[in-house]
Amino acid sequence: MEQKKNYRKTMTACYLGFVTQAICANFAPLLFITFHKTYGISFASLALISTVFFFTQLVVDLICARIVDRIGYRTCVVAAEVTSAMGLLGLALLPELLWSPFAGIILSVVIYAIGSGLAEVLVSPIVEACPFENKEKTMSLLHSFYCWGSVGVILGSTLFFAAFGIGSWKILAAIWSVVPIYNIYNFATCPIERLVEDGEGMTMGGLFRTGLFWLLILLMVCAGASEISMAQWASAFAESALHVSKTVGDLAGPCGFAVCMGVSRVFYGKYGEKVDLSVFMMGSGILCLGCYLLAALASLPVLGLVGCALCGFSVGIMWPGSISISSRILPKGGTAMFALLALAGDLGGAVGPAIVGNVSQRAGENIQAGVLAGIGFPIMLVLCVLTVRRK
Repeated sequence: MEQKKNYRKTMTACYLGFVTQAICANFAPLLFITFHKTYGISFASLALISTVFFFTQLVVDLICARIVDRIGYRTCVVAAEVTSAMGLLGLALLPELLWSPFAGIILSVVIYAIGSGLAEVLVSPIVEACPFENKEKTMSLLHSFYCWGSVGVILGSTLFFAAFGIGSWKILAAIWSVVPIYNIYNFATCPIERLVEDGEGMTMGGLFRTGLFWLLILLMVCAGASEISMAQWASAFAESALHVSKTVGDLAGPCGFAVCMGVSRVFYGKYGEKVDLSVFMMGSGILCLGCYLLAALASLPVLGLVGCALCGFSVGIMWPGSISISSRILPKGGTAMFALLALAGDLGGAVGPAIVGNVSQRAGENIQAGVLAGIGFPIMLVLCVLTVRRK
């Protein structure tokens, strides 16, 4: 009976799970300038949208570390798709229904962030538990679908806005909710295995008592901050700081970022066995530093857009690579390890964009100054990988 299980269906569900997460993470940032102009929301408050999104995921990650094994992967991952769909639908409705448009946006973000957080914790261990060879390559390819989902939501949204106008963004939010609604069935029917047998996985206490685990946590924080800081602010950065149109800014900024990130993950997914993962990550960290500097300091808009896009390639391996390194070092880490790593990545995702937004606000709404403030994250990532490699 085991041989008849269709794990390709599981992979398809997981791919769409990451596509859904990409929609949740990237759609609202495309509307930052629209929110600013329509509702009068300040840049500091706009930064709060990203912070709330990732902080909610962080809380979900922490809860998952304790309860997922008891409730079961299938129940939790189906709930992830349900709440993602509800949040996207809420984004289309709640800003006009509540006393404050900003409150409606934040409430919607919290709802779909719950689903995104559940998916983030569950999808990677679900794939890790499948009987596939070359898990590091499989993991990198899996995470590339987050990138292709980002490209899809950015490109699809840009074309939709060009055809129907930016004022139709609420209709598009409802359209994007169809993806998680469809994926509810996939996760409800595909085969799902346990990552480790009952009682064999490490507990949270056991992980916290492992000194090297704290270094892996710091590595994930830096990976999350390096990636999300640029990804979340790329649209507003291109439109406001580089003074290009929204269409050009979205295509060359966040869309270029996502394409390059996907190419990086597909590249490692195909040639991973020929490349030392830690060396690849250190090189990526150095390239990331250069991209942040180019985006922040370039006087020509085209160079700033190049730096923004190439940053996607540099951060592509950071998140899945950190997970793969952790799985190799702590093979019995179990669900608790995956949840805490996701928590660390989300912590970076919450802190990084908040730093960019607040520095931008204090510098007189100068987003380039905010981007420059993010250079510390890739520097710390390189130092973390060097330390892990030595140990």
